[in-house]
Amino acid sequence: MNIFSNVSNTVRKMILVMLVSALVMAVGGGVASMFIEVIEPIIFGIGVFLSTAVNIVKVIWLERAVETASAMEDGQMATNHVRKHYLLRFAFTAAVLVSIAITHVPNLLWGALFGLFTFHPAKYALPIIIKGEEKENTA
Repeated sequence: MNIFSNVSNTVRKMILVMLVSALVMAVGGGVASMFIEVIEPIIFGIGVFLSTAVNIVKVIWLERAVETASAMEDGQMATNHVRKHYLLRFAFTAAVLVSIAITHVPNLLWGALFGLFTFHPAKYALPIIIKGEEKENTA
């Protein structure tokens, strides 16, 4: 089963933006390692891509939760459904970060913390992505 088979084009494009952001952060960590001897670029990059994978799972999970909630007729049930999934995504992120912190590998933890921010460029690019899709649909 392909994980991307049931996701929208918008989510696919967001995932692409997240992966490009992760690549930029990993390369940035490699460049920073030339000046800061403490950074191990491979371990840092692994942390970045690990938390980017977590972000990808969370974005797919978010889309499915919103689709399910939008199909519900009761507004309060839909609100509770979205809230529940928000808390589950938050707990999932916390569990991943705690499990990485337990490994006592500082560069992995720093990479994972930086990698969590790969969602933000995708979030801010979302209006541009949607506008591009609207142009494709009208053309």
